[in-house]
Amino acid sequence: MVLDSLSSGIQKALDKIGGKGFVDEEVIRSACKEIQRALLQSDADVELVFDLTESIKERAMNEEPPKGLTEKEHVVNIVYEELVKFLGKDEAEIPLKGGRILLMGTFGSGKTTTSGKVARFYKNRGLKPALVACDTYRTAAYDQLKQIGEKLDVPVYGDPDEEDSAVVLKDALEKVEEEVIIVDSSGRDALNEDMVEEITKLNDILDPDERFIVIPADMGQQAGKQARRFQEELDITGVVVTKMDGTAKGGGALSACAATGASVKFIGTGEEMKDLEKYDPERFVSQLIGYGDLEGLLERIDQDQAAEQAKKIMEGEFTLEDFQSQMNQVQSMGSLEEVMGKIPGINKAKLPDGVLNMQEEKMDVYNYIIDSMTPDERKDPKIIDSSRKKRIAAGSGVEVEDVSELIKLYRQSKKAMKMFKGNKRGMKGNLQKMMKQFGGGF
Repeated sequence: MVLDSLSSGIQKALDKIGGKGFVDEEVIRSACKEIQRALLQSDADVELVFDLTESIKERAMNEEPPKGLTEKEHVVNIVYEELVKFLGKDEAEIPLKGGRILLMGTFGSGKTTTSGKVARFYKNRGLKPALVACDTYRTAAYDQLKQIGEKLDVPVYGDPDEEDSAVVLKDALEKVEEEVIIVDSSGRDALNEDMVEEITKLNDILDPDERFIVIPADMGQQAGKQARRFQEELDITGVVVTKMDGTAKGGGALSACAATGASVKFIGTGEEMKDLEKYDPERFVSQLIGYGDLEGLLERIDQDQAAEQAKKIMEGEFTLEDFQSQMNQVQSMGSLEEVMGKIPGINKAKLPDGVLNMQEEKMDVYNYIIDSMTPDERKDPKIIDSSRKKRIAAGSGVEVEDVSELIKLYRQSKKAMKMFKGNKRGMKGNLQKMMKQFGGGF
């Protein structure tokens, strides 16, 4: 998943709590040290990190567990709540209606790619977006945005021969008919007077509903300083943190933005157009500490199938045929490790060997296995006994162990989904069940 090192550090801290027969001050301090280590390695601000762990220690030592939770469960929930505060607390508000969006950022932030991702975000929600190529400073910026637009089937307005971005924008606004207008502006090596002047002109012409600054996660805690400068000079309404997939500093970038009061609207989790998520600290922390992000997973599923699959997944009623359909979407959604990391209740360490690194050949094997089953077996895998496994293995040209591995993965997924029936976040009604995922000691 995103931020593997931070995630593993946080989960190690929770394992210290879950692996003990009781919770005392020594256990809490040890867990807090693991949290400190993980966050500092992600380049989070030292003072903020120590404030966070002091809050965890104070609450864990002094608060009485609410009715229905054990002392251990209560401490884990405190860690969850404090991490949510640390990384932003409030879910991003993204009105799903027509509007005008101005994107800005320095060189190398991923601004042009993000413009396309934002267009896809709105298009997948039934709106008609358009892209405007106002980056007249960087060579081939227009061509890059044009290619993105063609890939998304989204119109791109601009003039590669025009050097004045204000002229480009005025001309585009006379032609554009789409509901959502997304403007990609010129960047610089740093926020300087030329950049401020150009963005100010575009802002006056566009009169945008949103002004987003795009900041790469590899800036770590420096992201907060840049967000503050853009706020002061250009009155930004939100931040898009990119490159969350390729850096250990993402936690530092998010916490730094939160500390400045800048609202993180989206996070970019990869290079593909699909790799953009609306930022929700609760979902992010849930995934970070191993609770999963089912809502984020569903957003990646093909929109035409999302409603039906969402219902089946949430109710834990999907069959092996549904499981096969979902498995075959992995390539378009990301790696299986990323997908499994978003499924609540799945303990990746306990999955069958090699599942998280499944290559296309492995997925082909699973497809052969399911195709070799009878319709009744695909609908109700509980009827698959040892003799049926042998027949399926022979018919698909694999080993019996491969059949067992597939069925185990399917059953684990279905069991986890049932745990979260009727609760997308899975943080309230099923907290006690989730806690038992940690080390088996709850």
